[in-house]
Amino acid sequence: MLSAASPAIILVEPQLGENIGASARVMANFGLTDMRLVVPRDGWPNPAAEPMAAGAFEAGVYARVYETVEAAISDLSLVLATTARPRDMQKPVTDAPGGVARLARLEGRGGVLFGAEKSGLSNAAVILSDAIMTYPVRPGFSSLNLAQAVGVFAHAWGAGSDGRGAAGAFGQIQPVAPRADLVRMFEHFEAELERAGFFHPPEKTELMKGNLRNAFIRGQWTEQEVRTFRGAIKALAIGRGRAWTSRRD
Repeated sequence: MLSAASPAIILVEPQLGENIGASARVMANFGLTDMRLVVPRDGWPNPAAEPMAAGAFEAGVYARVYETVEAAISDLSLVLATTARPRDMQKPVTDAPGGVARLARLEGRGGVLFGAEKSGLSNAAVILSDAIMTYPVRPGFSSLNLAQAVGVFAHAWGAGSDGRGAAGAFGQIQPVAPRADLVRMFEHFEAELERAGFFHPPEKTELMKGNLRNAFIRGQWTEQEVRTFRGAIKALAIGRGRAWTSRRD
């Protein structure tokens, strides 16, 4: 994930334990661990959160309870407030990637405020924030489930790792083959096409070769892919009773 300290996720007056648990789960998915609950309606701990958390609290998400928003953000130097409603306040407005960028540049700790399921954040809570973070939701249907709202930000935070987390999970992509290997592949393929009578009429040969080479180059072939394709060309040639060889192979 990002090298900056992961921000706190602050749920202000959350109502359902299920939503707290689901929020914890998506936080854990994307490397966020600091959950702060401001006056949860049904108290904390809440047994209803456990099934939806799917082990997130055992995986590192830690939830603490606060009596006020002021107390929950007292150690933070940057606070973003999530809301889909225009507020009569002069505050910067950003989206999730923009919010991640601001938090990533921060040397101290930052946090994101999320409001209650029924009413969202109060104006008093928004006033305490440095900026408003909003999502490009449909104007006529802008209400998000609390855990979904946390998930949108959590995904943006994970994406801010420049893909290192995702790439690491699936393995590194091999580097593109050197151009010399591609050229030898072109020559190999074109020689077999020539023998098969593909280039017709003769005056179009260079144009057709150029089209093929352009298509191959756009593919950003790896060394392994080049070797595999050349093996396929050779197998087809041998099957026809002839094979192209080069002293440069």
